[in-house]
Amino acid sequence: MKSLKEKISITLDVDVIEKIRRLADEDDRSVSQYINLILRNYLKEK
Repeated sequence: MKSLKEKISITLDVDVIEKIRRLADEDDRSVSQYINLILRNYLKEK
C-alpha cells in the first residue's frame, strides 16, 4: 500500500517555528500534525 504522506524539507524563520511549536503543544499535536492542519485549513479557504 502506498504511503499517504510524503517527506519534504523546508526552511522556516525561527520565530515562525517557535510559534508553531507553542501552538502545537497547546493543541496536544506534533509540529508536523499542526503544520498539516494549518495548511489544510488554508487551502480549504482558497
